[in-house]
Order: sequence, then C-alpha cells, then structure tokens
Amino acid sequence: MKSTAGNSGVQKKKMNGYVGFSNYPNQVHRRSVKRGFNFTLMVVGESGIGKSTLINTLFDSKIFPDREEMPPSAEPAKGVDVTSMSADIQENGVKLRLTVVDTPGFGDSINNEDAWQPILENIESRFDAYLAQENRVNRSKISDNRIDAVIYFIKPTGHCLRVIDIEFMKRLHTKVNLIPIIAKADTLTSSELEQFKAKILADINYHGIQIFKPVSDEFDDPETVAENREILSKIPFAVVGSEKLVDRPDGTMVRGRSYPWGIIEVENEEHNDFIKLRQMLLRSHMEELKDATDMVLYENYRTQKLLSMGHVQDNNVFREFNPLVQLEEERRAHEAKMQKMEAEMAAVFQQKVNEKESKLKQSEEELYARHKEMKTVLEKQRTELDEKKKRAESTARPITPLEQHPTKGKKKNIFSGF
Repeated sequence: MKSTAGNSGVQKKKMNGYVGFSNYPNQVHRRSVKRGFNFTLMVVGESGIGKSTLINTLFDSKIFPDREEMPPSAEPAKGVDVTSMSADIQENGVKLRLTVVDTPGFGDSINNEDAWQPILENIESRFDAYLAQENRVNRSKISDNRIDAVIYFIKPTGHCLRVIDIEFMKRLHTKVNLIPIIAKADTLTSSELEQFKAKILADINYHGIQIFKPVSDEFDDPETVAENREILSKIPFAVVGSEKLVDRPDGTMVRGRSYPWGIIEVENEEHNDFIKLRQMLLRSHMEELKDATDMVLYENYRTQKLLSMGHVQDNNVFREFNPLVQLEEERRAHEAKMQKMEAEMAAVFQQKVNEKESKLKQSEEELYARHKEMKTVLEKQRTELDEKKKRAESTARPITPLEQHPTKGKKKNIFSGF
C-alpha cells in the first residue's frame, strides 16, 4: 500500500489488492431496484393543449384516462383545480411509482389573474408536509410527494411569451424544476419554431426566470457532455404527442399524426424534440431533477420557512468560547437592545405628541372657521337691519305739532251758546 498526502492533509492510499468496497454502487443499485423509485410530475397548461396525450406518449401507457366530453349546456368549471393520479409501472424489472399532478382550469378563464396561486399553494403544502415529517420523533416512514418537475405547456402562438406565461414562471421558478415546452409544434413551420424558441429564451433571460438545464462536470465522459450540449440546444422543447399508430409509405407503423400533406412522427428528431425531452426527463436526468428538488429547492424553502417561524441557527454550538468574551458580547447585546427600546419609546412619544398637536391645530382651525362664519352672519343681519331702518325713515310722513297734541291750541267757539 502506497500513500500520498494531498493539499487538504488527507492521505490518499493506493490498494495493492482487491478489497471489495468498489462493489458498493452495485449494492446501491440492487437495493434501489428492490425498493423501486418515486417520481412526481406536474403538468400545467390550458385545456386541450395536449397534456394528457403527451404524458401517455412519454410513458407509453394510459396514465390519463379518456375524458368524457361535456355537453354544450354544461357550465365550465370555475377556477383552477389541482388533481393527482398515481400509477405503478415497470420496465426491465425496475418499478416506478409515477404520480402526475394535473391543473385543470389554468388559463381557461377570461380573467386569469392569480391563476397560479392554487398551484403555488399546492407545491408549498407538499414542502410543508415533508418538513413536518422530518420534524417527527419517528422518521422511519417518510412519504415524499414533492414535485420533482413541472412541464409548462406554451401555446404555439409564434410570437413571444404571454403575460400569464411570464407571471406563472416567475412565481414558481424558485419552487420547482421548470421545463418549458412548445405544445402542438406541428402547427408551426421549422423557421417559425426557431424564431419562437429564440423569443421565448429572450423573455426567460430578460425576466430572470430559472429553468432546468442539464449541467456537465469534470466527471462526465465526452459522450455525456455532447448529449447535454445537444439537449440544451433544444430548450424549449417543441413536441408533438400522439397515442395512435399511423402507416408510413413503406408500410411500417409509427406513433404520429397523419395529415393530407404527410406524417408527423413523434419519435423522429427531424420532426420534433420529443426524444430529447424524454431523454432528459426519464433516461438521463431524472435523478438530477430529484436531487435539485431535495437539495436546492426544498432546502431554500425549508430555510426561509424556519427563519420565518423564529428559528435561528446557533453557530456557537459545539464551539469553544471564552466566558469573558461571551459576557462582553451579552453586555453589548443588552445595551444595543436597551438603546433600541429607548429609540422606539422616543419615536412612539414623538408620534403621540405630533398626533396631539395635529388634533389641537385642527380644533383651532375649526373654532376659527366657526367664529368667522358667525361674525359674517352677524354682519349680514346688522346690514339688513340698517337697510330696513333707512327704508322706514324714508317712507314715513312728518307728524305736525297739532297731531302730536290734538287739544293744545284749539280755540273755544264763542258762538256755541247761541
């Protein structure tokens, strides 16, 4: 056995013979195959955009049952509903518990304001449920129903992203692995698709939206790096889904859609990006999606949740400290707390003084206005009385002295006796 010292101080040993721990990945593989895997996938898009068809095509199974057509007289459902369905599927002895979460009603209303809110609440409630299970005393059986990936269906308008597309991705990109796809890509030409993809990526970058992208590291072989680079070049994926088999001119049956001008093959990379989407989602990056959900998205949510609940990380645990230094820090913290309380009390006192002064000033203004109004009324009444007095004096006839004293000065009739 030879030893070399690394930069970190850890010695690297070279084995002279076979010990057996290199077989550990095979042990993990056998245990994983025995237990099976869970994968939770959410699909979001308008009704009739092809969500059920694409999921059934991806897993080559009837995950979504055929939906009954609603009669024309039936009233459409209001709001966004969040439903889930699970299926146990098996491939080459590997079991997969697949859960697909559907969001019927999204984008179907005239007013789609806050249409993403029920979806966001559902995703956060799954995080909360997992966090509650982690905090239990007995954690032997933890059920994980967190969303591993969200396939967001973009309507093939050929223009740029709509407001509802941008708002939805901005609200959820920090909670889930977003995978945007262009639905019903066979409605656009190749040149229109390329231009549409460029506009979508420009909008995503402009609004700072994070979408899931495969990342290569130093441990990946050249073939994996090339595959990741090719997958990146196809984002957002332009896909076509179909559960039906159609006849090709050479007589072979393929899954696709038949048109008068030709056939669109689902599993033909020259026709659409379905194969690249399936490769990233299921064949090469399923574990990366689950790891990103567990170690990045959930951890960020968990940290924010615990901090909002008042939990604070104590970095002094299991660390040596000086008691005198700790006492000094506590004294400073107490003084800072007292200063803060004094400042808050002074601010409250000043606020109450300002409120009292404002009320007194308002009362003073009201009294002044009332006094001015009463003064105006009295002046008006005085003016009216003066005018009445003048009119009365001008219209009255002068009174003679005789009228003032009717008996005074009246002469006696000397001939009254005759």
